[in-house]
Amino acid sequence: MVVHVLEEMRIRALGVIDDAVVELSPGFTAVTGETGAGKTMVVTSLGLLLGGRADAALVRIGAKAAVVEGRLTVDARSAAAVRAEEAGAELDDGALLISRTLSAEGRSRAHVGGRSVPVGLLGELADDLVAVHGQTDQQGLLRPARQRQALDRYAGAAVAGPLEKYAEAYRRLRAVSAELEELTTRARERAQEADLLRFGLEEVAAAEPRPGEDEELAAEAERLGHAEALASAAAVAHAALAGNPEDPEGVDAATLVAGAHRAVEAVRSHDQALAGLADRIGEVGILLSDVAGDLAGYADNLDADPIRLAAVEERRAALTQLTRKYGETIADVLAWAEQGAARLAELDGDDDRIGELTAEHDALRAELGELAQALTDARTEAAGRFAEAVTAELASLAMPHARVTFAIRQTETEVDGIEVGGRPVVFGPHGADEVELLLAPHPGAPPRPIAKGASGGELSRVMLAVEVVFAGSDPVPTYLFDEVDAGVGGKAAVEVGRRLAKLARSAQVVVVTHLPQVAAFADRHLVVEKTNDGSVTRSGVKAMEGEDRVRELSRMLAGQEDSELARAHAEELLEAARAGR
Repeated sequence: MVVHVLEEMRIRALGVIDDAVVELSPGFTAVTGETGAGKTMVVTSLGLLLGGRADAALVRIGAKAAVVEGRLTVDARSAAAVRAEEAGAELDDGALLISRTLSAEGRSRAHVGGRSVPVGLLGELADDLVAVHGQTDQQGLLRPARQRQALDRYAGAAVAGPLEKYAEAYRRLRAVSAELEELTTRARERAQEADLLRFGLEEVAAAEPRPGEDEELAAEAERLGHAEALASAAAVAHAALAGNPEDPEGVDAATLVAGAHRAVEAVRSHDQALAGLADRIGEVGILLSDVAGDLAGYADNLDADPIRLAAVEERRAALTQLTRKYGETIADVLAWAEQGAARLAELDGDDDRIGELTAEHDALRAELGELAQALTDARTEAAGRFAEAVTAELASLAMPHARVTFAIRQTETEVDGIEVGGRPVVFGPHGADEVELLLAPHPGAPPRPIAKGASGGELSRVMLAVEVVFAGSDPVPTYLFDEVDAGVGGKAAVEVGRRLAKLARSAQVVVVTHLPQVAAFADRHLVVEKTNDGSVTRSGVKAMEGEDRVRELSRMLAGQEDSELARAHAEELLEAARAGR
């Protein structure tokens, strides 16, 4: 049952395309046309809808923007619908509306279900909606890493479970190894750092500085260094306020204020304002008396002790040694000492930490060995089933004697390997297995890596067979094949078309092709046509039915739409396709 269908895709001002509409219905749709036209129309525009890279060169000269719009019918319970709704999108009668706008300046915007979304969301939705395959994917299949990924995808949970545990242990081993290497390779530097910290902490501890002590000593040194001047000034001020006993004729401030107070006090009862002033003069007298007393006490207590001054300067010099090395103030020095003590404790604990990490490192390697063996076992079991299924599909693709197998092996090493099957082997983030897809195209031929033993046509059919097998085990609702039939012709092309039609029974299939044998099997045949008015080249899409379809197949067969032989061959192809589905 197809739960996601690309129902309609609208393209406007995309490269040479102008306001064209491509309707992609369920089943098998073939897209043909002049070389490159179909690909530009369908593959490039669909790629934009699915979050592909946007290139401002796609915008037609003179247009402000290129717009691609798609209408996708989706099941409300599907992963794509749920993810879209999480982003704020809304379904429209069971359909999801997607649009991508690319400005001539290169800016790109995306909308899903009426809500502006990051372009990256389109890529997330694409994973659950469409599988796009082209000739570059065939080349990707030649890489062992892609072959391992294909096998793991086919194996499903049997490999995914151990692989997740393996990946977690592998990441932890990398972290432990990095920390262990740092501790061991930098042992000398860390020992030197510890010695310097220990010396500095001992120096600070010997001085026993107190918070704010440097500021207190600076104030005391300033006072002791100017003791005589301070005493003289205090004496002069005291005499000015309270008088000098040695000069009974002198006039002081206290006497003058007292006289002023007596003068107004005598008549204060006659005026409230003057009474207030009398009170204030009395307060001045009291204040003068207090200040004079404090000045006398200050002068008596002032100690011009040179021994104490020397001791203060010596202590300040000791503290200056600390602030020169460990901080601008004593507070900074004490903060450094606190941090240094913590760092020293960490450095002194390196030996214990190295022991702990070494034990964990060995345990992780042993665990990885067990998990790698579990991965090997799961992959080996899945490889047999996968290869058998692909081989069966190749028989339906005009390769009846071909046989596909998987080679799963490990590389032994004497350096930094893990033990798998009693042997130390090379390992990586995906296990210790090296997976390679082998093809024996005919009886008697030894299995060889498909990168060396498969022609272009054979590689196209192998990839198609792999996708058909995936469709049965891990179905994707829509497949877009971009000229995957390259290098295929004759009877093989007919079998490719027949197999694509079979795949279309369980999924939506869109094929960009130049082979009439493949197009003949399609439920719907679209042709991309170019027109040129002398200044602007435009493309349009036309659905081929009845006589139009026969003419298009004739053109594809012989390059001549009106050739009687080509028409007869085209009609024969259509009849054979209808009978062979």
